[in-house]
Amino acid sequence: MTVLDARALGRATLARQLLLDRADLPVLDAVAHLGGLQAQEPQEPFVGLWSRLRSFDPTALSDLLVQRHVVRTHLMRRTVHLVTAEDALAWRARHGAMLRRRVLGVYRRELDGVDLDELAAAGRAVMADDEPRSMTELARALAGRWPAPGPRALGEMLIAALLPVAQAPPRGLWRTKAGVRNVLLSSWLGREIDPLSPDGSDPVGQALVRRYLAAYGPAASADLRAWCGLAGLPAAVAAVREELVSLRDERGRELLDLPDAPRPDPDTPAPVRFLPAFDNAVLGYDDRGRIIDDGHRGLSVAGERVVLVDGRVAATWTVEEHTVLVTPLGRLSGADRTAVAEQGRELASFLSDHESSRVRVTRT
Repeated sequence: MTVLDARALGRATLARQLLLDRADLPVLDAVAHLGGLQAQEPQEPFVGLWSRLRSFDPTALSDLLVQRHVVRTHLMRRTVHLVTAEDALAWRARHGAMLRRRVLGVYRRELDGVDLDELAAAGRAVMADDEPRSMTELARALAGRWPAPGPRALGEMLIAALLPVAQAPPRGLWRTKAGVRNVLLSSWLGREIDPLSPDGSDPVGQALVRRYLAAYGPAASADLRAWCGLAGLPAAVAAVREELVSLRDERGRELLDLPDAPRPDPDTPAPVRFLPAFDNAVLGYDDRGRIIDDGHRGLSVAGERVVLVDGRVAATWTVEEHTVLVTPLGRLSGADRTAVAEQGRELASFLSDHESSRVRVTRT
């Protein structure tokens, strides 16, 4: 059986994530291919797509949000993702039990004794007028009936788990600051979310397996689970296994993949890429060793923006006063520093459109 080392896996990840070569894809197609972009920080998806697409126009993504072709919603891992409208409708019911479980993991004591189905029905009734509401406004509307949990627990359970909602624009538009205001997903998109299969089969789970491998493979079942947060996918994996090829990593883990998906030569040059906070190219795996050293793994969950050099996390970056500040995690060669600076200048220009935008790479 073919064994892939970390470098080979890293190159495959870059290719699937559109980070090895920027892609000539429409923005909507890129969002679909990636299975969405993690988006709890509203401006970060713009950087993620800038690093992946040639001639990316950020207003195109804003237009897709306004036109309701993409939506911001709680989905994988109970985090806010920017996904296509079609994926939001197709995937939301399959994630529902996981969303409830994760919110209860935080607020089990506060929500003890609350009938969640009753709470969901009451919340849906309040939201039925299609008026965008903040989580606090929704919770306060129901606090008289459920005073004990407190607005935070009520609001989190309703918005993040019980009610399929979309975060309405202007939240998430390019260079726009706006609070979160929620509308029912079905009302916003003019279509009910797709129900779970009544016969117990799991076509959505099987589709998730294929879509994940297309954008993240080769990968182990644990990596798939880390990406979506769903524990109940072994049957879906088993159902599509005959379509897949089996590989191994250096630890001996079985990796599954689509047979015709790209697995570039490990020596393929990898350009410098700037990734936004919480990018799924890093977070979308249980074993992130293909792209980040174990000693730096905490950077990804802390929301640090990172820079890839030769396909691996080699620096962090921030923005201050039209300047992209890059902090290497170790020594960079002269050629790598030059490449980081060049890409950083392009990013600074993209982010600010300011004549004095610049980059500064600190010394280690």
